[in-house]
Parts: sequence; structure tokens; C-alpha cells
Amino acid sequence: MSERLFVYGTLRAGAHPMHDVLAAAAELLGPGRCRGRLVDLGWYPGLVPTTDERWVVGELWLLLRPTVLGHLDTYEGDEYERRMISVQLADGTSVPAWSYVLKEAPDHGRTIDSGDWMLYRRVDR
Repeated sequence: MSERLFVYGTLRAGAHPMHDVLAAAAELLGPGRCRGRLVDLGWYPGLVPTTDERWVVGELWLLLRPTVLGHLDTYEGDEYERRMISVQLADGTSVPAWSYVLKEAPDHGRTIDSGDWMLYRRVDR
């Protein structure tokens, strides 16, 4: 089984230098989205999975070297856990993918209503 990774924040293209680590070990499959609430935690966002009608927008990557997950686990730190989630593609199909979700829903931070960290950084701040 090929491994996929859904990224929605600082690992997205153009968001942070750490993206280069991902891009060197993966191939971009395209845009995707997952159910959840996106929270502004300062210079980075956090994903809180939900089953309601909210969506979080991001990118889906095919991991060519799955060992990169160890580096990304370290980067994401103790605040996040890597979890398998369902990601909806542009054509409406859903696929399983790893993503980094918050271990606990924060008691601080503004909800990003658009669900899109890159748009939020450009427009809402």
C-alpha cells in the first residue's frame, strides 16, 4: 500500500521551509480536504477532526520515501499526533491518508472559518 500524507498548514507548498523536506521525499497528488475545524495557534494552525459540515483544505502527497515521516513527527512535536484520516479529492472520491491532528482541542485560538490556512494568512490576518 502506498502511503499518503495530507498537509494543511506549515507543510503546504510556500508556507514554511520545512515543506522542502516533504517535497524532497514525496510527490504532490493535488488538493484535498478533510472534515474538521482549523484553529489559528499563532504562526501555525491545528486540525481538530470533526464529523460536522466543516472542511479543512490542504494538499495530498504520495510519500516516495515513507521514512520522511520520522522527520515530520519530530517537527510536529508533542502537540500533534499522526493519525489516519479520510481525505476527499477534487473528484469527490475519498482516500485514507496520514495527517497531523491536535492531540487535544485547544482552549485558545481562533477558528479559521474558511478552513484554508494559506488563504487565511493572506486575507484574514
